[in-house]
Amino acid sequence: MNDQARDDDRARDDDQAGLADHRRLGRELGLFGTDPLMGAGLPYWLPDGAVVRHTLEEYVRDAERRAGYRHVYSPALGKRELYEISGHWEHYRDDMYPPMRLGAEEVVLRPSLCPHHALIYRSRSRSYRELPLRIAELGTMHRAELSGVLGGLTRVRAIHLNDAHVFCTLDQAVAEARAALELIARAYADLGIRAVRHRLSLPGEGGKYVAGPELWHRATGLLREVLAEAGVAHEEAEGEAAFYGPKIDVQIADPAGRESTLSTVQIDFHQPARFGLRYTGPDGAKHRPVMVHRSVIGSVERAVAHLVEVHGGAFPAWLAPVQLVVLPVAEEQVEQAAALVREAVARGLRAELAGPGDGTLGARVRAARLVPYQAVIGAREAGAGLAAVRLRDGRRPVALPVSELLHRITARVAARGTALWA
Repeated sequence: MNDQARDDDRARDDDQAGLADHRRLGRELGLFGTDPLMGAGLPYWLPDGAVVRHTLEEYVRDAERRAGYRHVYSPALGKRELYEISGHWEHYRDDMYPPMRLGAEEVVLRPSLCPHHALIYRSRSRSYRELPLRIAELGTMHRAELSGVLGGLTRVRAIHLNDAHVFCTLDQAVAEARAALELIARAYADLGIRAVRHRLSLPGEGGKYVAGPELWHRATGLLREVLAEAGVAHEEAEGEAAFYGPKIDVQIADPAGRESTLSTVQIDFHQPARFGLRYTGPDGAKHRPVMVHRSVIGSVERAVAHLVEVHGGAFPAWLAPVQLVVLPVAEEQVEQAAALVREAVARGLRAELAGPGDGTLGARVRAARLVPYQAVIGAREAGAGLAAVRLRDGRRPVALPVSELLHRITARVAARGTALWA
């Protein structure tokens, strides 16, 4: 069975249960697609999907900037030696692509961003005055997923991860991890999604975890303290930790109840030691920092898949591919409607014209049912410089002057969140 057939089978199963499936909706809404020549697990993004993705990425970058993060770029390749130092080669090799030989060197598609950020940290000497140092990146990584587990955007082979690493003192680690949980909670509220539970993921039996019982015990204790201070109820699960340390997993569920991890917060003592990271303390001596890993929305692919399913394609207004559709009733109002679209675009809104050539007014209203705002301009509205407003949820506020309508919509979009109207 090929990848497309497998997706179609799951979509049919979900349709029979009356559920939204992001693969079916993604095709219907023109968000993303796949092609065998690109390969399984390597979706491409269509214009409307690219708008959602870009808007989501900019939202996260802005939230991180406000929280004191500095953004970097790092390459999606690294020498095999890099991952031998980090421990990925020993403990994570089965999920990595084979090395590629370049002359005398072997390079690997990275499975994670943290080794690169550790190198950025140690690119020069650091002082305690710089800590906490928050480094963020929306970067590409690759994982050799088997074809049997691939599906839509939720399991892919090229992942665009919203990742960040905070290098801090031991005394700062709990506060930084707690702040990361707060950042995640704010993002979920703005996106209109919710966590079904928080999981403290601990090591299990077997040799897939790095050695160092004392470091595991210390990191686990700190994460329990983070959860207690944040007042977040949680469950503990053995065998779900990262190979280098325990983590807090923020769990989501799709409409069928299938659970997955979207966001994570981790406290890591392993990689700072492996990379020999240091900072100069107030005593003039060298000290080792703690590394807090955190991801607000996880991978962009999984985040968009979840948003599509939760909202059924009716995204929050600030995230919608098209935010405003202007509908002139007749040809006589097309010029004024086009002027409204131009003014909306000039104000930063994503607006489109749906004129009489696109069908009856009723058909055009139905076609734009997922667009947050519709502005209908008939003869009466055109003569008075007004627009009749239709909201996606069925409400019809009073007709408003065009400038006031645009002011209200831009204010709601700028505020983000899920409310359509003040």
